[in-house]
Amino acid sequence: MAKITLKLGDLLNFIKYPSLTEKSMNLYANRQYTFIVDRTLTKSQIKFILENIFKVKIIGINTLIMPKKIKRVGKFLGKCSQYKKAFVTLKEGDVILDLLK
Repeated sequence: MAKITLKLGDLLNFIKYPSLTEKSMNLYANRQYTFIVDRTLTKSQIKFILENIFKVKIIGINTLIMPKKIKRVGKFLGKCSQYKKAFVTLKEGDVILDLLK
């Protein structure tokens, strides 16, 4: 069986957007950034994509899959889908977003 390798262009679609919550903003001081990614990505794939997009060195990655949430609108119940969060720690001196500008 041949080993399947994905190129950077194929993987760019799997990084959805950065998470801009109060908790993630507080982590910027520790050089940690939070991204919402596709649930099928592994840590090594996330690291490869982000290092090549932003030209930074990543020290560590923590991921978690957020549980489904039940929302009520009037008498109707609905479910919000699951998603995966990636907490990325950068090397000293590297930044992705400059919040002071």
